Amino acid sequence: MKKLLAMVMAVAMTLSLAACGGNSTPAASGSTGSASSEAGSAANADFKVGAIYINSKNDTAGYTYAHHNGITKAMEELGLDPDSQLVIVDEVHDNNYDGIASAVDTLVAADCNIIFGISFGYMQAMADKAQEYPDVIFSHATGYMSNDTNFNNYFGRIYQARYLAGVAAGLKSLETGNNNLGYVSAFGTEYAETCSGINGFTLGAQAVNPNAKVYVKELGDWADEVNESAFAKELIQNYNCGVISQHCDSAQPQIAAQDAGVFGCGYNSDMTADAPKAHLTAAIWNWNVYYHTAIQAAMDCNGDASQFVTKMGGGAYYGGLAQDFVDVSPLNQDTVAPGTDAAIEAVKAKIVSGEWDVFSGVKLHVNVNTDGTVSVDQADEALVDNAGNEIVAAGGPSVEDSVITGSMNYFVAGVEEA
Repeated sequence: MKKLLAMVMAVAMTLSLAACGGNSTPAASGSTGSASSEAGSAANADFKVGAIYINSKNDTAGYTYAHHNGITKAMEELGLDPDSQLVIVDEVHDNNYDGIASAVDTLVAADCNIIFGISFGYMQAMADKAQEYPDVIFSHATGYMSNDTNFNNYFGRIYQARYLAGVAAGLKSLETGNNNLGYVSAFGTEYAETCSGINGFTLGAQAVNPNAKVYVKELGDWADEVNESAFAKELIQNYNCGVISQHCDSAQPQIAAQDAGVFGCGYNSDMTADAPKAHLTAAIWNWNVYYHTAIQAAMDCNGDASQFVTKMGGGAYYGGLAQDFVDVSPLNQDTVAPGTDAAIEAVKAKIVSGEWDVFSGVKLHVNVNTDGTVSVDQADEALVDNAGNEIVAAGGPSVEDSVITGSMNYFVAGVEEA
């Protein structure tokens, strides 16, 4: 009866969209597929993956692109065919509860076994729908809700990759003699996701350039291409920022940096192709690492969605550099400062080994020597916010994961709101 109800609702939604020219109807994946997965694996030929995207599935860079690429790659790795076994509802804004709920109904009616929702604002609707459809698996990115059966959340230590991108930006600031860095962000301290990313980037830049300052301009939305460009230009013109970083969905800040003759660090995907004369590197997600794990677990459930959270080892997935879930994109050798490769690799090794992490009372001091070698020194120094409050005492352990993902609401010293 639930599947029948979902099908009726989906048909009604489709007719309504057709009448008003809407474009968020169910669509097959826009991927090219692969010869090795022409019909999916025989054992899982009927298995279907559903996805709800905030932007178009046809994007060529940015947030939705990175997720879409991760899902299709994971499916191909598992012998599933994205062209026939992936159903997408895209361009669903994350502040539209009814639109999100309708997208879920559409995907349930299409017999999807697992549904991924990639935007923070999808969380409540997906939590509610997971109760309504207990025979379907729901997996939500960037949030914190889950249950004990068919609904989990997933995110990662992107702040670690942000720190590495900050190292690249800091070295470029030393090379150009400009200590001012800009950051176009969806939000600021309202969300720990954006706040921790800004802080990680800043600390990375300061590891090589202690005088680095980061000026943050907030969009108030996760995706706003017009202002992503406009705010980058404002940071360059009004704050003399020589490197532009970002936490927003498109490559517009990088394009604005190139147009202004400065440099930038992108996000979500490698944006060098969008701004080859400006882009240094990007903090990126290897989303296929998670999607492979989740889809395999869903298939292993053999139709019993209530086993999913158990098979995933709990309601929250949180990987980092050590799991290759996050990283930086290949460095643009035409733009990065000398020694950037070696500096990033040296810092990355410390994080991956578990020897050190970003938000502790131990700070790194990274130097590129005249012979091209890199030295990385550690010093016990307090983690301090930009109001002078001590967050972690000198030598103290990193702040808790629950703070990084949920309650971090301060900027570190060196961050200013533009």
